[in-house]
Amino acid sequence: MEFLLASGIGVVTATAIYLMLRGRTFPVVLGLSLFGYAVNVFIFVMGRLWSNAQPILVGEGPVADPLPQALVLTAIVIGFATTGFVVELALRSRHENGTDHIDGVEPGGRG
Repeated sequence: MEFLLASGIGVVTATAIYLMLRGRTFPVVLGLSLFGYAVNVFIFVMGRLWSNAQPILVGEGPVADPLPQALVLTAIVIGFATTGFVVELALRSRHENGTDHIDGVEPGGRG
């Protein structure tokens, strides 16, 4: 199970890096979102995957750690707000530059 999760996180991270290196703004925003999801899953997995573990200390037996869950929940909210901000920046850049390329210059076109 750990190998499957590590492989999945690696694939999502590689896809995110590939998208962030693209020249247009939409793939970059999508790559940033995917990278945030990969980091969230990584943080969640670092808290170990428990089955039949109590979330609160009650008697004997294994207890799940609630800290990674709280961190991921907070990161999801922050990631959503950051994605909204980056989308607004991309739209503003498109409006002012007339192109959605990251550097503001169409390849082989106007400069």
